[in-house]
Amino acid sequence: MLIVAVLPGILFPSKEAVKPTGGPADSIAIGARPPTAESAGPTAPPPSSPPVGQRPTGSPAGQAQSSQVPAETVWVMNPVSRLGFTTRGAQLVSVELLQYRSFAPGDSARRVELVPEGRPLFAERLVVGSDTVSLADLAFVPSRPALDVAGGDTALTFTAPIGSGRVSLTYHFTADDYRFAVDGRIDGLGGIGAVLVLDLGQGLRSIEADPLTDYNEYAVVTKADKTEKRTFASLDPGERAVLDGPFEWIAVKSKYFFAAVLAPGQNERPFAGAVVTGAERTPVPVSSFFGARTAALATRAHVLTTLALPPVGTFRYDVYIGPFEHRRLANLGHGLDDANPYGWSFFRPVIHPVSLVVVNILFWMHERLSLAYGWVLVFFGVLIRLLLWPLQARAMESQMRMQAVQPLMQEIQTRYKGEPEKLQREMLKLYKEHKVNPLGGCLPMLLPMPVLLALFFVFSNTIEFRGVPFLWLPDLARHDPTYIIPVVMGLSMFAVSKIGQRGLPPNPQAKLLLYVMPAVLTFVFLKLASGLNLYYAVQNLISLPQQWQISQRRMKAQGRTPGAS
Repeated sequence: MLIVAVLPGILFPSKEAVKPTGGPADSIAIGARPPTAESAGPTAPPPSSPPVGQRPTGSPAGQAQSSQVPAETVWVMNPVSRLGFTTRGAQLVSVELLQYRSFAPGDSARRVELVPEGRPLFAERLVVGSDTVSLADLAFVPSRPALDVAGGDTALTFTAPIGSGRVSLTYHFTADDYRFAVDGRIDGLGGIGAVLVLDLGQGLRSIEADPLTDYNEYAVVTKADKTEKRTFASLDPGERAVLDGPFEWIAVKSKYFFAAVLAPGQNERPFAGAVVTGAERTPVPVSSFFGARTAALATRAHVLTTLALPPVGTFRYDVYIGPFEHRRLANLGHGLDDANPYGWSFFRPVIHPVSLVVVNILFWMHERLSLAYGWVLVFFGVLIRLLLWPLQARAMESQMRMQAVQPLMQEIQTRYKGEPEKLQREMLKLYKEHKVNPLGGCLPMLLPMPVLLALFFVFSNTIEFRGVPFLWLPDLARHDPTYIIPVVMGLSMFAVSKIGQRGLPPNPQAKLLLYVMPAVLTFVFLKLASGLNLYYAVQNLISLPQQWQISQRRMKAQGRTPGAS
């Protein structure tokens, strides 16, 4: 069951095909001309064209002149992050997370930086009729040279002239939070509405030691009635996907981090739609079982969304850019904690709730018992095995009763070989008389499976385990570089199976599985999270005494010498 559920997803990562659903074929490609309101989003309301004299005069020529002004960076300090805004377009050019460390090659021991160099986030364009003005080309003047949120300052305003009017962007920050609000006002629209095109960039910077697993998680996530994800890898270079809104929030994500624009209020849907355009694949060195190689990965995709502006030219939206901390995101609302759900889509309704229960238990043990996460996994494995101990004992008794009635079952099968209906009735009668449950021995083996699968996704998606060491293991969320723990897991699994077959009738299939299953699972678990291997190995080791006790009782019931194999 574990191989069927997990192995295909590891060997053949799913790619959700995203096909264009409308709009001109040449619009909003990376590096193309700025989009119109129609091409920027399927449901964006195209405003009427104002009189020429009332249009913003941010012409390409004017923009080129303003781009000659040197840009400066205004730094915003927060207890959890350090943000850098450039005066060129008031864009976000740096997001440094103070509580997280980068593991990227050549970048380790530094703090996490999420913004790729040369690719700022949240550039804005204004569309009025047939005119488009890129606010990213304007030279803004900040209200202060720097901002310390912890010191009591919470607002930073950028202003710039735009034609005969003015544009102002005010960022409101909160201490100890990765979320901030954006208030904007554009004067000079001539009393008509407009469309703001918001550029979410081309993805976040990879800061993981294993780029393959990180880039495979790159996606754009949207929330309307429910959360939906479109992976970067599902788009061919130049392919465009139009996502129908309206949306409550839109985000670009990596494995552990994401950047989202969201509505200020719950259940509001201000974002008319989104457009995602695939970029050229990037050659990335990756390692596998078969050695190092270079793979062409989808590391970028251009993401745009639209926001309708009223005639007064005001707008507001919130930004979250930081880690996938499930409890923090749950407190923020908007369903943001579902931006990185546990489990693959086809059985997520089952695995996601189990994963939430498991991860909350682990957090509780870590915080209330003051235990390192490694020891939490050890005690959690012991706890699960102790809870299943009575069921395992009942399964042993059911198995022994099944062995006792085996001759009677064979007699009934021989007697009613040609009468399947009567054979079934007699077998059920036999089970009832001798209180035998044919499935009684399977339940204790099936119950730990949801927890094991839940832990697989917990270690793949939970940032709290990222970079956490334990004993010789450098990172519980990554594989053991020495491969000691998966080998221990495989050997313990073999020991459990070997002891479990003591006293059972000879079975060639069971004997084959005794050697094949531990070998196969050891191979599968070699590259899985060491924390998952640790939990499974503890489960197996703790179950050895009970397996020995069960085999002894089985052999005594058969009148055999307990010490015999």
